[in-house]
Amino acid sequence: MGFLAANDISYCHPGGDFLFLDITFLIAHGDHCAFIGNNGVGKTTLFKILAGRLTPETGSVSTNGHLLYMPQDVGFAGPEQTIREMLLDVASPALREAGLRCLYAERELESGNDEAGTELGEAINLWSDLGGYQLEGLWDASVRRIIRQPLADVESRVTTTLSGGERKQLALDVLLHSDADILLLDEPDNYLDIPAKHWLEEQIRQSAKTIVLISHDREVLTNAVTKIVTLEGNGCWAYGGSYAGYLEAREHRQEILAADEKRWQEEERRLFHFYKIMKERAKISASNATKADAAEKRWKRFVAAGPPAPPVAAQRVTMRFRGAESARRVVQITALGIENVIQPFSTDVRYGERIGLIGPNGSGKTTLLRLLAGESLRHTGDIVLGNRVSAGMFSQVNNRSDFTARTVLDIAAERVGTEQDSMAALARYTLQGAARRSFETLSGGQKARLEILCLETEGHNLLLLDEPTDNLDLDSSEALERALEGFQGTVIAVSHDRHFLKRLDRYLMVLHDGRVLEMLDQDTALAALYAPTNADTLKQAKLITLVQEKPRR
Repeated sequence: MGFLAANDISYCHPGGDFLFLDITFLIAHGDHCAFIGNNGVGKTTLFKILAGRLTPETGSVSTNGHLLYMPQDVGFAGPEQTIREMLLDVASPALREAGLRCLYAERELESGNDEAGTELGEAINLWSDLGGYQLEGLWDASVRRIIRQPLADVESRVTTTLSGGERKQLALDVLLHSDADILLLDEPDNYLDIPAKHWLEEQIRQSAKTIVLISHDREVLTNAVTKIVTLEGNGCWAYGGSYAGYLEAREHRQEILAADEKRWQEEERRLFHFYKIMKERAKISASNATKADAAEKRWKRFVAAGPPAPPVAAQRVTMRFRGAESARRVVQITALGIENVIQPFSTDVRYGERIGLIGPNGSGKTTLLRLLAGESLRHTGDIVLGNRVSAGMFSQVNNRSDFTARTVLDIAAERVGTEQDSMAALARYTLQGAARRSFETLSGGQKARLEILCLETEGHNLLLLDEPTDNLDLDSSEALERALEGFQGTVIAVSHDRHFLKRLDRYLMVLHDGRVLEMLDQDTALAALYAPTNADTLKQAKLITLVQEKPRR
């Protein structure tokens, strides 16, 4: 029976304010529960506490069953991390420590340190005693399913030889096929393409495990979970259903909280006035003194107990992409090709279009977007921007080297101007509370919002967006979608967010074999995304003309 409970958990960063207070919940055996909340509210920190990797200021965590945890950045620890090290990162703490001891001892031995042989022998014995070789069997099965190679052939490769989606899906496959009773998954859908997201939803639905996840993907929240816990206000609250009914339930809850608050205020006023009246009567007749004292005590007890929780103020993120006029033909692509990535193709992008670059992970979509942004990458053919076209790009990873070791306010002021104007701009993105913090301390969603703010202030009329909703919370994703609807310009976006894709009007699909297909309607595009190699689906699509010289005779 794998259940997970938290009782009155609070946490604050060292030397900082409390991140959250009074977190109490119960997740029963077999629940598939999502945690949601605004960017920076502390969801990832809470998961680290639940996994035993952080200690709370107050409160306790109770579990029944074997628990495994997948960090948000699994597989992204750095360019030197191997696939074996990534797999160890989702193992139990004891196995992870024993596995790392083996790796470090092996490396010491290979570097010429003969004394490391004894350490290696002890580490191998511990690895064996803890069930490490059985775990390797699980790894091998997952590697063969996801990468289609045996573990022995890939374990020493660095993780950067896999796409982000392959790294996430491999870690997920291991966890979902493990003997764990409880899984903690921090943003498991990030980097997954649409077939992989569909796979994840099916795996979660069919699993008997207790699965707790953080996600901002509205389709995953609708299709895969049976319960939602929201972190907001001074604590959290639970809803026993999927995202399909969540917004209505939250609105109903807000109405109840507002009504409770109003009733409390009315009762407090009534008790206060009653005791004041009794005090006045006591001045006239001493017989009323006892009643007056009782009325005053009753009012004070009521006030001391405190009011009920008020409605939670909605997070108001306001994005303003104004754009500008440009040539009607914004981008002219002629015989554009990238060796071993994209076959040559030609197309025009017209002013005002919302184009989705779609397709499986690793097919070259981001590379194509970087070319459109003006990066110097090896290619054939031509990309020509029209007159008065200014292109700005949003990157998926949000790790801007030019933002490193700088405060959020400094970054905003560089683009906005005065401190007052910068703080007003940050407030529109609900980043004013992080103004004095360094960029490195922000959550993934806060980094994404800051980058969107910079893109907004730069005033481009061609927006190149690489997975813009990946790290944004639900309110921010919807704010971005509203801003793009009113944007006077052109949008080309790489996305695996099905909800976001429905807002676009034309789709270019890049396949693993390098072909580029054009879909003119959402239904065809989404059907093709679920089965990109299905011939019947591809017949519905219009193959973009391959612009190649005919061989001379």
